[in-house]
Amino acid sequence: MQVAESTIADVVKDVSEKMSDPNYTSVLVGGFVQEQSAVAQYISAHADELGGPEGVVHAIFHAAVVGVCFARAQEKDLPEISFEELDRVATDDREASLKDKQPAVLEYLAANVESDPMRRVLMLAALAMEAAR
Repeated sequence: MQVAESTIADVVKDVSEKMSDPNYTSVLVGGFVQEQSAVAQYISAHADELGGPEGVVHAIFHAAVVGVCFARAQEKDLPEISFEELDRVATDDREASLKDKQPAVLEYLAANVESDPMRRVLMLAALAMEAAR
């Protein structure tokens, strides 16, 4: 099942409203790190490409938002993703694969993530989330 553009728009609206709470980002990122430790470790392993610790947090924030989109679309929590699942969906053309499987998620990443290396890391995370459902 593809995540609908309307689901992503609703999640982005909800996240934007909650950002007025200074603790919200920390809770969202921290929760994702606890629930999706393999994805968080994968993202952290690319710290140099992402611009250091701040880039890692930024990437994990977007991964968490995408995770909320998948959970809302499926009406259930996203299962924990393993390193094996990340490896299984790794492909040279992540963008084409994500465009085929989850075009609205790819559009979200294209619109909200300026850094090419960060987008590439997040595309793999999104492909793993798509495969894990």
